[in-house]
Order: sequence, then C-alpha cells, then structure tokens
Amino acid sequence: MDPDNPVVRLCVQGMAAEAEGRADDARARFRQAWDAATDDYEHCVAAHYLARHQPTPEETLRWNQECLDRADAVGDDRVRGFYASLHVNMGSAYRALGDSDAAHRHFVRAAARIGDVPAGSYADWTRFGIADGLGTTREGGPLAALVGRLCARGELRALAVVLPPYVGDLGTDEDRERLVTALRMVHAARWLEAGEQEALGAVIDELISG
Repeated sequence: MDPDNPVVRLCVQGMAAEAEGRADDARARFRQAWDAATDDYEHCVAAHYLARHQPTPEETLRWNQECLDRADAVGDDRVRGFYASLHVNMGSAYRALGDSDAAHRHFVRAAARIGDVPAGSYADWTRFGIADGLGTTREGGPLAALVGRLCARGELRALAVVLPPYVGDLGTDEDRERLVTALRMVHAARWLEAGEQEALGAVIDELISG
C-alpha cells in the first residue's frame, strides 16, 4: 500500500491508536478514512479496519462483506494478496454468529489464496488464522479426539511434535505429508499408552488412505 495515500495514512493513524488502547480514536480515524475514500480500492482498505470496530457481530460481518465486495470490484493485483485475510475475517464473522458452515467455506477459500500472500510474519499470522478457523469449524474426528486426550493428560513430548503441523494444517498435500511424518515419529517413539498408540496407528492409516 502507498504510505502517501491519504486513506492509508488515516488507517495507519488508526492502527497506532489501536496499539495504544484508544479504541474510540481508532474507530474515528477509520471512519474518516472511509469518508475520504474515492474509489473501490480505498474503500476496501478502510472497510477492513472499520470492521474491527463494530458493536455487534452482524455489523462486523456487514463491513467485512463490504471489504470483500470492494476488493472484487477492484479486481487487479493491488488486492490479490488481500483475499486470504479477507476470507479469514469473513469466516471469523460467521463463526461469531454461529454459522459454522458459512464460516468453514470462507476458511477454505482463505486457504486457497494463502499462496498470494508474500512470505513473512503477516503470511504466518494469516496461515495460523486459517488453520484455527478450519480446525474450529470442521467436524471433529479421530485425530482431534486423540490430540484432545494428549492435551488433557499433558503428554508434552508427543504434543511438541504433533501440534505444529496439526495446528498449521490447511488441508494441502504438503500439509498432510508434514502431519503424517510427525505422527509417524510419535508412533515410532512409542511414547503413548497402549490405547492411544493403537488409535494413533489408525489415524495414520486413515490419513494415508484418505
């Protein structure tokens, strides 16, 4: 984004106010940015920040939808890297409203666009948001149940190996391979109780065959 753009400058000021805990000032700056916007790109940027300062989940969803619609209207490379985050925000808004199906659809769309986000801390944070969203909106399965059991009894050795690929799983073939490798390492180490060891083996077989 162009730091000399007046709308971007207002949003930067709003982010500074956020960081200092001045929520009212932040919202005012973002509203000024929206009012100053002259095209779909600038409205997209302003709406993204306004969505973070809404009083209800319904208004948060409305502004996130506005942001996504404006990005679609721009339709060029200026917004290409935005989509993963925009769909994470949409998914989070639907999740807050209790609509897990709609939330999951947006988290899946976010996963499909993560490759458009330049490498760095922002991409890492977006990836975490996607993985968290996918994990909290899809139906639980044997692996989720097993991880829950390991967390409940504090099996830190196994969790240290399994959690990074499990939490970061976006459903890609590469992520699936990374997760299977970690699970195989834990299985080979035989750190788990007999029932858990058997369950782990079944999970590995399911992931490989699926």
